[in-house]
Amino acid sequence: MSSIRWFFVAVAALLLATEAAVASTAGLYDVRDYGAAGDGQTLDTPAIHKAVEACAAAGGGQVRFPPGRYLCGTAHLKSHVTLFLEAGARLIGTTNLDQYQQPTPPDFLPEAKWGKWHRALILADGLEDIAIAGDGVIDGNKVFDPTGEERMRGPHTFVFVNCRDVTVRDVSFVDSANYAIFFQVSDHVEIRNVKFTGGWDGVHFRGGPGRPCRDVSIVGCQFFTGDDSIAGRYWENTLISNCTVNSSCNGIRLIGPATHLIVHNCLFYGPGVHPHRTSNRHNMLAGLNLQPGAWDATEGELDDVLISDVAMHNVNTPFHFSLKPGNTAGNIVVNRVTATGVYRAASSVE
Repeated sequence: MSSIRWFFVAVAALLLATEAAVASTAGLYDVRDYGAAGDGQTLDTPAIHKAVEACAAAGGGQVRFPPGRYLCGTAHLKSHVTLFLEAGARLIGTTNLDQYQQPTPPDFLPEAKWGKWHRALILADGLEDIAIAGDGVIDGNKVFDPTGEERMRGPHTFVFVNCRDVTVRDVSFVDSANYAIFFQVSDHVEIRNVKFTGGWDGVHFRGGPGRPCRDVSIVGCQFFTGDDSIAGRYWENTLISNCTVNSSCNGIRLIGPATHLIVHNCLFYGPGVHPHRTSNRHNMLAGLNLQPGAWDATEGELDDVLISDVAMHNVNTPFHFSLKPGNTAGNIVVNRVTATGVYRAASSVE
């Protein structure tokens, strides 16, 4: 073969290799390419925003965090964007409270009037098709706020409102300054293989009268929380399965109506590995605490609840079921439960 022909073959091969490389990185946006330092000291919020904006403008994709420590205030997500934290990447909440923002919850939610209580490290408002994934860590950094709830709680870690098609997979949440994942009036949410360590509630979600959170699954997760591991109200079609739940408060605490709730194949045990942030105690209260109307009036029904293949150890009581005025209950079925080390009551029904 002539040298000229070899030249053209080599050029063609190079072009094909270049096209393959471009194709393999299409839709990937590395935060370091947008100026993130990842040194744990530089505030990387502007760089993260640039990467998210570029990803969204191109129609969506992944915003990637390579190994490093990324100090951040509120990072705003966009539709069709995934935040992907590689192993060794750590997104850390800044202690500067001025760097946090909050969404605008619908007016019909009682919580809407609480303003800055909704602040977040990662925030999504009115979006669809969003995700957080990877083997990295999201660190709430125990941000202390003397003007916050209980004169100590800071921003939640991941907050989303009025969203649909949300996925959180494989990442770890540590030391949340309030709830690790907090969402309102959102549908089609999957939280899978996520680990929660320290902080207050692990996953807390709320709908409202006539507008529940719909189609939520929490599967294969590990909870080691200082407050309730899973909590909220106004749920419809919720699956909690194959989870390990360790808490210094309640395992699951429902404070309002819920229909079509399944809790299956989960382990609940105390005492809590991490202390209750307010009282510093470690004892675990109820494994499942279903108490509509516990905090305020929440009219509606608790119905079609299945609890099956559950093991509990060292809890105050495996089950506490209670109703307040304005709430009713239909079917609650409990099958195949093993409980040892119960130190208050086998069950409590009020």
